[in-house]
Amino acid sequence: MTPQARSHRAAERAVLVCLCALFAAAAGIAYGYSLQDDLGPGAGFFPFWLGVIGAALCLVLLAQSLRGRAIGDGAEGLSPDRAGALRAAALLGGLVLTALLLEPAGFRATALVVTAGLLVALGVRRPLAIGAFALASSFGLFQVFHHWLRVPLPVGPFGL
Repeated sequence: MTPQARSHRAAERAVLVCLCALFAAAAGIAYGYSLQDDLGPGAGFFPFWLGVIGAALCLVLLAQSLRGRAIGDGAEGLSPDRAGALRAAALLGGLVLTALLLEPAGFRATALVVTAGLLVALGVRRPLAIGAFALASSFGLFQVFHHWLRVPLPVGPFGL
């Protein structure tokens, strides 16, 4: 095995251990919430099971890596190229923007702007498709969660 392959394998294992710990911590925290209530699944049900499944998958991949089998094809580098790094930064920026705008601007307006921005950042170049998807997702998700599921979502100053 080449030194580069060993370095790649060590980084792969370190990431898997960190992800496994993160998933296990999420499952542990979610277990503190109710897994079931009178209506069905409780607040901790989905985060708990997602944490358990994520940790189990990380352990399987870690065991596969420790047995000498490559998880990926080994061709990808440890750091992304410029375009990949810009897409990752755009995604992170969109998440930060969402957190900052959600309360003052409301769910629908925030989801509309952030969804359209992320679609552009991820390479979608059709304005009609961007607008249609951003409108349908922001207003559709609000309809489903606020009106049908009775989840309180922030409403902005203009009723959006």
